[in-house]
Amino acid sequence: MKKKLRILLVWILVSLIFQFGGYSLLNNQILKTFGPMEDSILPITPHLKATIPSSDITNIQVSYAKDYLAYSENGTLKIFNLKKGNIVYEKKSPSATDQTLGVLMYQWLPDRNNLLYFYAKKNPNEVTTVKVSSSKPKIATPSIQTQTEDPNEAKIVPKEVPVEPKFEKRYGSPQITELYSLELPNSDEDIAPDDHLKPFNPLSGREKISVGGKIEKFVVSPATNLMYITVMKGSTQQLMKIDIYNEVSTLNKTSEFINNMAISDRYATLYIDSKVGAIQQVIALNNDKRLVISKNTNDRIIGVRKGKVYIGEVINNEIVKIKTIDDLQVMKENPSLKTEWEGTIPFNKSVHMLIGVTGQLIVYDNQKASIITDGHLTDVQLHGDENYVSADGAELIQLTKQGTSTLVELQPLKP
Repeated sequence: MKKKLRILLVWILVSLIFQFGGYSLLNNQILKTFGPMEDSILPITPHLKATIPSSDITNIQVSYAKDYLAYSENGTLKIFNLKKGNIVYEKKSPSATDQTLGVLMYQWLPDRNNLLYFYAKKNPNEVTTVKVSSSKPKIATPSIQTQTEDPNEAKIVPKEVPVEPKFEKRYGSPQITELYSLELPNSDEDIAPDDHLKPFNPLSGREKISVGGKIEKFVVSPATNLMYITVMKGSTQQLMKIDIYNEVSTLNKTSEFINNMAISDRYATLYIDSKVGAIQQVIALNNDKRLVISKNTNDRIIGVRKGKVYIGEVINNEIVKIKTIDDLQVMKENPSLKTEWEGTIPFNKSVHMLIGVTGQLIVYDNQKASIITDGHLTDVQLHGDENYVSADGAELIQLTKQGTSTLVELQPLKP
């Protein structure tokens, strides 16, 4: 009997081994199938020219498909169809004088023609009057006599007078900040954009954003729908997370200043340049857990793209080294950084930096784009009055003033 039982257990074990082996092989094949597919998706890089009927436009952002251009003109958000050459959407400020109202910040999603934007307006119920219940007992007036059946007897009955109700004023935020999602149709179609409000959870405290001040930075993870913003009021900065239920929470430490941040395109891990007093670090926030990625006071987060986190070492306003680590679902503290490139690239407040779809680092201003690809640096001279690079690093957007109009030219950015 024992021998038969041992034989049965051996066959069960062998069967399990084959099953796990088969599942593992199947899983690897699936990863091989979907992994290269993600890496093989080429960015959209059209050659386009269009004329915008304005010469005073700011905050230029091109859509994922490179067929819409979002910009701000005198406080109004406008969406321009680059293929048809017309404005398809406008969102004006509710005030012509108050620059703190209207569209505060906007950003295209990296995988579809969908624009998220924050909009501020005056709070019509900033001051509300609330009835306050009183705990005081009713006040009795002097007693009076009431005649009973026996005329020789009298009964004392108190007369009660209710206390007058009290009201008090309560003050809320002077403004209301709202989050909208604007979905654009195919640029060849004559369909109005779908603009809808994404209401914040009332229990999460929308006031946190409304009273915060100026929204400085905004990153979003399409994979998880998590959003992070930094809000500045006076000398105080707050880092806020907006989850899929539109609940708002504050994550930063006391007296912490965040100069830059980037979000993982796979796991929604947030990487920040954190400065508390004299301590400057690169920090990873994963499920609100903080991990130190680099204690080097010269290191700055650049971006995250397809499984790699890019960190630049900045000395005397120059990037002198590019380092990377793997972007993992579970990050470890103080990981070993791999040096990808060494040299010098000017790095100041006038430059923009991003990581392209092929892992190339792009640092650019209005005159030149410095592109590091596989450890090699190439400089590209830019010729527009203003120059921008798409978020995927693949497209160059050149603006040239022409009287009261602006010529927009799109072309692939090549080293």
